[in-house]
Amino acid sequence: MTSQGKLYVVGFGPGDFKHITTRAVEALQDSDFIIGYKTYVELIQDLITNDTSVISTGMTEEVSRAQEAVRQAEAGKKVAVISSGDAGVYGMAGLVYEVLIEKDWTEANGVPIEIIPGISAINSCGSLLGAPIMHDSCTISLSDHLTPWDLIAKRVEAAAMADFVIALYNPRSGRRTRQIVEAQRILLQYRSPDTPVGLVKSAYRDRQHIIITNLKEMLDHDIGMLTTVIIGNSSTFLYDNKMITPRGYQRKYTLNSEKQALKPHQRLREEAEPWAMDQMTGVQRVQSSVNEKIEKDEKHQIVEYIRPQSPKVSSYNMAMEALKRVTGKQPKTTNYVHQDFEEIFELAVSPGVANKKFTPEQMMTLAMVVGEKGTMEYTPNHQIVLKIPTSNPDAITAKLNGVGFLLSPIGDVLTLKACDFCDGEKTGGIPYAEEIQEKLGGLQLPKELTIGFNGCGMACYKAVTEDIGIIYRKGKFDLFLGAKPVGRTAHAGQPVAEGIEPEKIVDVITNIIQEYKQNAHPNERLFKYFKRVKQIQGFVYKDIAPKINIEPAPCGD
Repeated sequence: MTSQGKLYVVGFGPGDFKHITTRAVEALQDSDFIIGYKTYVELIQDLITNDTSVISTGMTEEVSRAQEAVRQAEAGKKVAVISSGDAGVYGMAGLVYEVLIEKDWTEANGVPIEIIPGISAINSCGSLLGAPIMHDSCTISLSDHLTPWDLIAKRVEAAAMADFVIALYNPRSGRRTRQIVEAQRILLQYRSPDTPVGLVKSAYRDRQHIIITNLKEMLDHDIGMLTTVIIGNSSTFLYDNKMITPRGYQRKYTLNSEKQALKPHQRLREEAEPWAMDQMTGVQRVQSSVNEKIEKDEKHQIVEYIRPQSPKVSSYNMAMEALKRVTGKQPKTTNYVHQDFEEIFELAVSPGVANKKFTPEQMMTLAMVVGEKGTMEYTPNHQIVLKIPTSNPDAITAKLNGVGFLLSPIGDVLTLKACDFCDGEKTGGIPYAEEIQEKLGGLQLPKELTIGFNGCGMACYKAVTEDIGIIYRKGKFDLFLGAKPVGRTAHAGQPVAEGIEPEKIVDVITNIIQEYKQNAHPNERLFKYFKRVKQIQGFVYKDIAPKINIEPAPCGD
């Protein structure tokens, strides 16, 4: 009987061992699998036992990590999905639940799940800056990867208007450089240029770097994806290079006098809180603008009391009051905030497997369905990728199918990239290419995979440089596996077979793909899988990578 699996979603805090909770350590050491972003895996490497399997993937691979975690847990494994900070704050907790919900998971019948909290960046970075998060605060991610920028800008403006202390996550990356500039511009409309700002990079890690500056000059300093930006409110001040935000707006009590003006039991009296809400009427006792002040002397304690003014009544309020008196009911006037979700339909189109020529009707249809808000992008796979805002994808596909387009999904799927078969003159391989497309095209895989298919031995469309290369030659097929398609160490695939009979080629490719789909790790390209397992469907791996030392070049270098 298979033992029941379990999902741990672990927030391990900023990364320093001293700030990881005991429960997080217990969960990590109890797990059969640990799944996470490779940088985070490296941070907790010393906590991973030798018999624990580790799956690490790159940035933007969060969905595949969540899917793999659920798959392993359903197979009876104890799995820890890790996030830095707190897993429930821009972390993996929500994604794991979304994957479970798609599988109709319930707490009563599904795999157990435990969310283990960690110290979030707003807290860890705040502690290094002093005490900036002492009053109402909010966190806003400036990444528009999953959230429209217009919505992010509205949130920044709303937080600025409401005088929140603001923590900006994901402020800038190699591609996203304007968002932090726009955020500063919005904030300067509502905050003083001298508002204290703290920049904390890699809190509690080896490369920790802290800068305290102000709103006007914050962009003069290095800000990146590992930086958290904390912006004070109107009462935040600097003292001895520390950001301090008072618990109130210095109206309930003050700390800059030798003796506190009010004793604790006196602070909650109505006369000591003239700005608070009246508990009977629900209205602020007095407005914050003051014309007249009366000082009272109560046992040598000085309390400022503000005499309320007669409020000006607007015509709208008079009308609402009249309606209340006529009907005897309080009219409902609440306006709920509602954010419409913009659905983007993404797909790839091409004229066909062998055909590379677009018709005027097809081009006109593309322009019509994409419209002014959508985008078209031509790709090296001889496809055009469409991104179309729509709530009716079926209507889009019907129009594209109607003019003869071949439609394909995009993402981590199988793509067949065939040559033009010498403009259709060398037709021998076309039926097999079309059969592979029909059977396997668009299949969801651990990582994007391209099959290159060339119709003669010239291989002028470079099929041998794709993940799988198929060459039709002298009535039979040659097969190449494990090319590394990108990077400075890119290389062609390994020739693994010559003279495969035509009636066998589709089954050979299908079996290779099914093995890869079932056994590869998330985000593991075919060449990496081939190198790891050493054999695919009887084809033995040989290392044909360049035998020279080349310095790694990470994305963005």
